[in-house]
Amino acid sequence: MVAIVDSGSTKSDWVILDDFKKVFLKTETIGFNPNFINRELIVPEIEKNSSLILVKNSITKIFFYGSGCGVKKNCETIEEELKKIFTKAEITVKEDLMAAAYAAYNGKPAVVCILGTGSNSCYFDGEKLKIELPSLGFLMGDEGSGSAIGKQLVRRYFMKKLPGDLHAEFEQTYGLKIEEALKNMYHSPRPNAWLADFNKFVMERKDHPYFKNMVFEEMKNFFEYQVIPYEESKEAEINFIGSIAYYYENVLRSVAAELHLNVGHVVQKPIESLVNYHIKYIL
Repeated sequence: MVAIVDSGSTKSDWVILDDFKKVFLKTETIGFNPNFINRELIVPEIEKNSSLILVKNSITKIFFYGSGCGVKKNCETIEEELKKIFTKAEITVKEDLMAAAYAAYNGKPAVVCILGTGSNSCYFDGEKLKIELPSLGFLMGDEGSGSAIGKQLVRRYFMKKLPGDLHAEFEQTYGLKIEEALKNMYHSPRPNAWLADFNKFVMERKDHPYFKNMVFEEMKNFFEYQVIPYEESKEAEINFIGSIAYYYENVLRSVAAELHLNVGHVVQKPIESLVNYHIKYIL
């Protein structure tokens, strides 16, 4: 059996293929971004998934693509922890951008972007991945992501920048105190996921003029910092992967039109396309 895993900072999608390259199992775990999760939590979290434990000894290959895995040390951490459970598997760990490039590939070169809990971008010509920009994480980067939108919302709430109606609704919904916010941002294991959770509040009110403008400006930041630096973006399609891209697709297309760029297709969950790519080109 072969396992293909697409792991973000919030959750991981797992697909297990049988020996005939047919889907045997689909399941989920939390996300395993080594920049945020303590490595000692990885094995216990996988062990919570009884479906994976039942097939662990039948899995001979694992293709793991994860946020935070653009650094060799983090790849080694994931590989070492997976090996503790999947003892018979040959394990390959690569960054989530590679998964996005595979999932978004439709036969022609494109700029490929991830917009989920975090954000990232690359250029994929069908064979080689070109990454010209580093991932700075939610503190200094992740423009346009769920954590960036959540951070904007929480900051504007505490600094009393939200319109009265939104401020009151936020207060009633969350009752968030500054002590709780600081604790979750600086002392929790997954602060980016905590911030990204607040995107639900924005998404449910995305037609509010204030949020329309806020999200538009955040997406514009994403294009300016993570797309335009690629010279290829002037001519190539720009494809998107991730829940934030999916929910705010109209905003993305509006920003791109203003910048004279061409957005191609937007995929909410890349796992199915990623599996198809492996079946067609890798396995």
